[in-house]
Amino acid sequence: MTGIDFHFNTPDKIGYACRLLRKAVGARGARVVVVADAETLEAVDQALWTFAPTEFIAHCRGDGEPGQLSRSPVVLSERGDAVLPHRQVLVNLGIEVPAGFERFERLIDVVSSDDADRQFGRRRWRHYADRGYAIQRHDFAGSGA
Repeated sequence: MTGIDFHFNTPDKIGYACRLLRKAVGARGARVVVVADAETLEAVDQALWTFAPTEFIAHCRGDGEPGQLSRSPVVLSERGDAVLPHRQVLVNLGIEVPAGFERFERLIDVVSSDDADRQFGRRRWRHYADRGYAIQRHDFAGSGA
């Protein structure tokens, strides 16, 4: 069963996602798919190019060539159920439960401190909990994450 982690109260969702990806890929060697709407993915794409000059995080878009997708440790996609080579970690920056999340070993759901985003996060939490998933809480309120 997919392990689910909720990272909530993140004041800067894009910056937090970049730090999370740096840790997952750099320290742990994880293969990650990031799902969100097109606008958020564009912001993540841009941030990964400028995040830290000495710590580039290789990534590509989910509509890339198959060879590029398989070599990239991070794939940015609007759909978690797209035909992608990675099934290790799924990072959800979107407002909906990502389709196909159950095919991944781990789901990290990132929720900002914005009230609307928190409401959508609560709905996703209930969705997972109602289906019997064990959820790990990670509250970043006041941490500056």
